[in-house]
Amino acid sequence: MTLEIKIPSVGESVQEAFLAEWFKADGEQVQIDEPLLVIETDKVTLEVVAEAAGVLKILVQEGETITIGAVVGLIEAGEGEVAEKLTKPEPEPEPQPKAEAPEQPPVAEAGPATAAPTEAGTGMSLAPSVRRLIVEKGLDANKIPGTGPGGRISKGDVLLYLEQAPAGIPDTLTQPSSIDAAPAAQLPAEEVRKPMSPIRKRIAARLLESKQSTAMLTTFNEIDMHQAMAMRARYKEMFQKKHGVSLGFMSIFIKACVEALKEIPEINAFIDGENIVYHNYQHIGVAIGTERGLVVPVIRHAEQMSFAQLEKAIVDYVAKIKENRLELADLEGGTFTVSNGGVYGSLLSTPILNTPQSGILGMHKIEKRPVVIDDEIVIRPMMYAALSYDHRIVDGKGAVTFLKRVKEFIENPERIILEV
Repeated sequence: MTLEIKIPSVGESVQEAFLAEWFKADGEQVQIDEPLLVIETDKVTLEVVAEAAGVLKILVQEGETITIGAVVGLIEAGEGEVAEKLTKPEPEPEPQPKAEAPEQPPVAEAGPATAAPTEAGTGMSLAPSVRRLIVEKGLDANKIPGTGPGGRISKGDVLLYLEQAPAGIPDTLTQPSSIDAAPAAQLPAEEVRKPMSPIRKRIAARLLESKQSTAMLTTFNEIDMHQAMAMRARYKEMFQKKHGVSLGFMSIFIKACVEALKEIPEINAFIDGENIVYHNYQHIGVAIGTERGLVVPVIRHAEQMSFAQLEKAIVDYVAKIKENRLELADLEGGTFTVSNGGVYGSLLSTPILNTPQSGILGMHKIEKRPVVIDDEIVIRPMMYAALSYDHRIVDGKGAVTFLKRVKEFIENPERIILEV
């Protein structure tokens, strides 16, 4: 039986997609529900999984733009040789590797056959780009924790391993033969030209549209994070035990913004032609950076959610982004956006509006600075906060008042609970 692999529909407004990557090679065996390829549209990145087990036949190569519903590959799922291949892998890992496991000297041979690496993702097939990076860097895949579907190792996992675990990188990386080979191979190519991905094109178009179609202005303030950090430190462990998620600053800022938006409703409103559309709810977009670009999933009705519910919503969105499960519905309907450039080390910036929204709050890194409190110079953890707003609908007074209220809520977190 031959099963067609089609590009799925991801929304009525999306007519084509970019085939970013195949996880399997032509002629390889695939299992049911195993990720086969990644597609990119101008809004989301999505993995397509195998609907049956069999042998893969690739019809469209990586880097091609295809229409929604197009057939990009086939899965030959039938009897005979295909059935034999499906049954062979199961008995192999059970009797023989277990018998050889007690032998300690041949560590390199026994490692890949053990059960632990399979759980970490190394027993699964690696995407071609991930495999190339691991080979190029001389890494041991068994030591890299996978965060992809089913524990599969992604390219981001490899890069994170290189950044966070330099001590565990094999000695071969420091040898002249391996470290000098890469620059020598790259010398002839002084320039590399690559086509923009659909998501990057969409981001570029949206940012340009925002700059050209709005009267954007930014106001700044600084926030003393001492009380918020003390509260987080006091209740962090209790919060984690009770709710199963960590208490972060993002949920505190979202709650502060929700209360401030209730007082300054024009920042939560849109301009529609000659009308102003006010919203009696707060759908907060949270800007999250990915390898392919910035995405802004929306937490709906944030005004009805607790700190724990907000943190869980953020964690769920991060997981969906890593696993390429983010849907168009997750990105639509936001009325205000919060962006945290501080996680990348940004001290100060002017965030760009996410049209048609009229406001976006930019958080930045927390840095200890000398400040004057009660006529005394003290050291406090300070954060610069920036509010970009559409001056066509939001006056300077409203913008400054909004940011001042956010500052008051963060510096005195109990005011968020009491709504004062």
